[in-house]
Amino acid sequence: MSIVKGIVAIVLLVVLAAGAYVVGAWRSLYGEHEGAGAISGKGVPAAAIEARRLSQARAAKTLAENQPKQILFGDLHVHTTFSTDAFLWSLPMMQGDGAHPVADACDYARFCSALDFWSITDHAEASSPRRWQETRETMRQCNALAGDPNNPDVAVFLGFEWSQVGRTPDDHYGHKNVIFHGLADNEVTARPIGASGIATDGLRSSVGQMSPLAGLADFVHRQRYYNFVQFMQEVREVPPCPAGNSRELPGNCYESAATPSDLFEKLDQWGVDSMVIPHGNTWGYYSPPGITWDKQLVGRMHDPDRQFLIEIMSGHGSSEEYRDWKEVAYDSDGKPGCPPPSKTYLPSCWRAGQIIEARCHQEGGSDADCLKRAADARQLYAQFGIVGHLTVPGVNFEEWLDSGQCKDCFIPSFNYRPGGSTQYALAVTNFDDPEHPRRFRFGIIASSDNHRGRPGTGYKELDRFGTTEANGAASAAWRQRIRGEEEKPEARSRELNLDQIGSRGFNALEAERQSSFFMTGGLVAVHSEGRSRDAVWNALKRKEVYGTSGDRILLWFNLLNGEGDDATPITVPMGGQAQMKQTPRFQVRAVGSFKQNPGCPDYSTTSLPPERLQWLCKGECYNPAEERKRITRIEVVRIRPQVKAGEPIRQLIEDPWRTFTCEPSAAGCVVQFEDPDFVASQRPAVFYVRAIEEPSPAINAGNLRCKLDEAGNCIEPHPCYGDYRTARNDDCLAAIEERAWSSPIYIDPVTR
Repeated sequence: MSIVKGIVAIVLLVVLAAGAYVVGAWRSLYGEHEGAGAISGKGVPAAAIEARRLSQARAAKTLAENQPKQILFGDLHVHTTFSTDAFLWSLPMMQGDGAHPVADACDYARFCSALDFWSITDHAEASSPRRWQETRETMRQCNALAGDPNNPDVAVFLGFEWSQVGRTPDDHYGHKNVIFHGLADNEVTARPIGASGIATDGLRSSVGQMSPLAGLADFVHRQRYYNFVQFMQEVREVPPCPAGNSRELPGNCYESAATPSDLFEKLDQWGVDSMVIPHGNTWGYYSPPGITWDKQLVGRMHDPDRQFLIEIMSGHGSSEEYRDWKEVAYDSDGKPGCPPPSKTYLPSCWRAGQIIEARCHQEGGSDADCLKRAADARQLYAQFGIVGHLTVPGVNFEEWLDSGQCKDCFIPSFNYRPGGSTQYALAVTNFDDPEHPRRFRFGIIASSDNHRGRPGTGYKELDRFGTTEANGAASAAWRQRIRGEEEKPEARSRELNLDQIGSRGFNALEAERQSSFFMTGGLVAVHSEGRSRDAVWNALKRKEVYGTSGDRILLWFNLLNGEGDDATPITVPMGGQAQMKQTPRFQVRAVGSFKQNPGCPDYSTTSLPPERLQWLCKGECYNPAEERKRITRIEVVRIRPQVKAGEPIRQLIEDPWRTFTCEPSAAGCVVQFEDPDFVASQRPAVFYVRAIEEPSPAINAGNLRCKLDEAGNCIEPHPCYGDYRTARNDDCLAAIEERAWSSPIYIDPVTR
């Protein structure tokens, strides 16, 4: 009997202990703060840095390019697990491989991707005073390892992302990175400045998206789930800042700006040297259908002294090209409707009608009834914008085919919004003051938007789950937990309660479908007078910059016959502007990027422990061979911005305006051209060039990988899933023509 009592007592103790543990988990007692990490490496040897310079100088000399400036490559858009989405995607349930703190990004930039400069840009909406302080300290440590400040191995910049989202085109301004020149406390804002509205409500209250008990479903990895709950708890506990001058606000509060104008005003109050870089303006993942750049040219919504660069591409695809099809069509009263499909575009709202109509016929509905249901479905989808897909119950994302996508764009971003494209921004004009028309004069960059603490991942196309934003449920069971119960397909669309939809967080968006559009990301290149932080910053401010799709292409683009103040001929580099009364004449020089050797260079293998090199770099680093890829052609884009209100944007963009085939040569390509129409047209003109390389494989270059019918329509997509349905070792490679985009040269006519 005593044995039985003993067993019962043990069982009761176990049950009580297990119950106590569960209660502790429910009360979020086990979470720990995940900090900024520890930098493992040291500085890159000076000989390795000098070898980069000499190699580039030899390539430039071959093309008779003798300017003393260096071309340096960097990444100005990098997230760590100090960002909510990055932390969420790092969890085992999403096939994540663990924490990616700020220190990882420092080591990766030095020893994996071998960048010349980079900036941290974690989401301001996920920040806290503790995380901001740790970020600043770690970035200073990273900078301290750079060696000679005049010739550092890596130039380091501090920044954050302002992640604004609006429900409608009228109140949506998009995401912008804020980068600071200095690193000291008196050279940056006391706190990141986040966005208000949906971004704040969603990111700062999404603690409700994950139960404190989630770790019990993956007990082996439970600590990371507890830590995520702690992460969100820390976010939620920071009180909102009161109204007032940004400099005079309390130290421990969350500061937000509702519009770009508010953001610029707050930066003005600090008076520190900073720049604001918009990005992702064609991303339909969070951008409402029908957005355009127009409203951001009104008043203080644009600050040309700070907002003078634009990110043309990232790991979310390209935002370059304009198309004149519409995702939705607005009537004179601003009511959205669904436009019909065209040869190159199938609106998702139209596809919603096709899905509902087919289901209706399967149920035996009449032609008239099914057509009516299809029309209702299209209208409901258009009405609910970025969550319109939820108006169709029980749909698998494969059923959407390639609707909503730009079929003839170069690696386009998901659910493409052409009104947010770089080309649209360069063509549109604001005429509120007719005597002084207002236009954007952006310099063009690219970056990665990597959320794994890995700046500059595009050096090798490998490990899709480590070098891109690919993520998703680790198993069918996790997919069900994340998504909830699968809905039953219905033959009618439904209206949505937007308040309830908002509580679903990321699950309200087309996250699974977007996985086929994640790339390794791009790079920003600067023509710099040196390697110092000041030299890089000054090159960015001069807009003497360009972007690449990830390859380190060397590119020079100059106006040869500009006029100086005393009418002497001058050369105007990319990013510059000129007034001319003669035919402009240009020159382009381009050299392909180095092909890559396997593995890592000696300085990486001797600076990082083998296990860290394998985990952080996946055993593969930027490791250039002697051979370069060929430049196959140079394309010139000419844009003649609006000179009167209402001019159709499409007819102002000539892409390509000129194409020059390059002779097969690893030495590169040189072309010259002029614009014989400029003087007679008496219109301002914008010119930029693309240097395009021979095809090579890239992750997700095939996007949805559709099977097409004879008319070229998608009839069966083969997505590259971000979850367990695509093998982890499948990088979904397809051929791509890597490229570099120059910053434009802006030319105004001398008025007669």
